Amino acid sequence: MGTDRSKKMPEDVFIVGIYSTPAGEFPELSPKSLVRAAYAGALADARVDGANIGQVWFSNMMLDFWGQHNVRGQVCLMPLMEEGLLPAGTPITNVEGACASASFAFHGAWKDILSGQCDLSLAIGMEKMHTPSRHAELLARTAKCRDALNPEECEQLYKRTAADLGGRFDLRSGYVAPADIFALWARSHMARYGTTTRQMALAAAKSFANSVDNPRAQYRFPMDADSVLSDQTVSSPLTRSMCAPVGDAAAAALLCSGSYLKGMPASVRRRAIRVRGHAIASGGMKADWEGDRAPVLAARHAYRIAEATPNEIDVVEVHDATSFEEIHILEDMGFCRRGEGGPFTASGATQRRGQLPVNPSGGLVSRGHPIGATGLMMLNELCIQLRGEAASMQVPKARTGLAVNGGGLLGNDFAACSVTILDRVN
Repeated sequence: MGTDRSKKMPEDVFIVGIYSTPAGEFPELSPKSLVRAAYAGALADARVDGANIGQVWFSNMMLDFWGQHNVRGQVCLMPLMEEGLLPAGTPITNVEGACASASFAFHGAWKDILSGQCDLSLAIGMEKMHTPSRHAELLARTAKCRDALNPEECEQLYKRTAADLGGRFDLRSGYVAPADIFALWARSHMARYGTTTRQMALAAAKSFANSVDNPRAQYRFPMDADSVLSDQTVSSPLTRSMCAPVGDAAAAALLCSGSYLKGMPASVRRRAIRVRGHAIASGGMKADWEGDRAPVLAARHAYRIAEATPNEIDVVEVHDATSFEEIHILEDMGFCRRGEGGPFTASGATQRRGQLPVNPSGGLVSRGHPIGATGLMMLNELCIQLRGEAASMQVPKARTGLAVNGGGLLGNDFAACSVTILDRVN
C-alpha cells in the first residue's frame, strides 16, 4: 500500500530566519564567501546564533565545475565551524536535484523538524556560475541535467515530438540545450492550445517590470512585450529575454517546530512563517500536458497537506527558467484550466496588483537563477511578501503564498518538482 501523503503533520514547522544574497555576476566572491553571507543573513534574520543548529542540508549543482567534486557542504561550511559560528561536528547532508536542488535542501530540513531530529535545521544553497572565460563550457555543464546514461530515448522522443509539429529537433554543439527542450515544449503547447509567443513575452515583461524595485534582482531594468519579442532568439519561439540569466548567489532558511518557536522572543514569533504544505514529486518520460506531470503531482500533495485550494493562494513564485514555463505551471498548479495559462497572463491577472500576483520578485528570468540557490531564493521572496516587508514590491494583503521549483528534464517533464505553501499566522 502507498503512503497516505495527505496525513496531517504531527506539528507545525516554521521558517524563523531566511535570507538571500543578490543574484548577479560577482567575480570577486568565492563559493565559500557566498555561503558565509547566506548563513550569516539567515541567522541575523532569525536573531539567533548558530549554537543550536542540529542539521544542515547543503544544495549545489556545479561546484565540480570549480574543482570541488565531493563533500561540497563540508568544505564550504568548514570555515564557519573553525570560527565557532557553526557547532563543530554538525551533520551536513549534500543534496542535488538540478534546478530544484535548494528545494531538496529545504525538504530535508522540513523533515528534520517533523521527525524531531533537532530543534533547528538549516537549508542552504549556493551556485557560482559567472565565468566569462569558460562560458561555453559552463553551458555544456548545465545541459547535463537529463538522462546521460541512455540519452537516445529522450532524443528520439524530442525528434518525434518535433516531427509531429512539422519541424525537426537537432542536437546543437554535441548536446541538448535545456532551452531547446523548453522551446519544444512551448511549440507543443502552442499547437495544442493556441498559446502565443506574445503571451510568453507578456509574462517576461511583467517580471522585468517587477524586478526594477527588487534589490536582490540580477536585472533591474524594465522591458515591454515588444522589446522581449524583438530580442535575440535563443531557440524559437524563446528569445533571450524569456530565458533566465547565468549568475551567482546563495540563500539559506532556518526552520524550527512550533513548540521551539514558543520559547523564542516575541519579535521572532511575529515574523515566523508557517510551512503549511510541502511536497516533492518525480517526473517521467511518458508525461503529457493532460497527464499527471511532476508539478501536478507535487501540487496535489502540497494542497492536501496544507488542506488548501488554489483559490486560497495570494501570491506565487514560479519556476520560470523560461517564460513559457510560467504559463504552463500556472495550469499545473490549478490556477487556471489547461490551455488557459496564456490568456490568463495576457489578461493582467498575474500582475503585482492583479487577481493572482505571480513572480512579484521578477522571477528567474529577471530576479536570477543561480541553480543551487534558486528554490530557497524563491521562498525568501515569499517570506518577505508574507511578512509585509516588501516595500514598493508589496502585494496587498498577502498572507498565503506558493512556490514551485522544477529541476532536471526527463522527456517532456521535469525530473523533479517541489511545491511549497507558506502562510503567515500572526
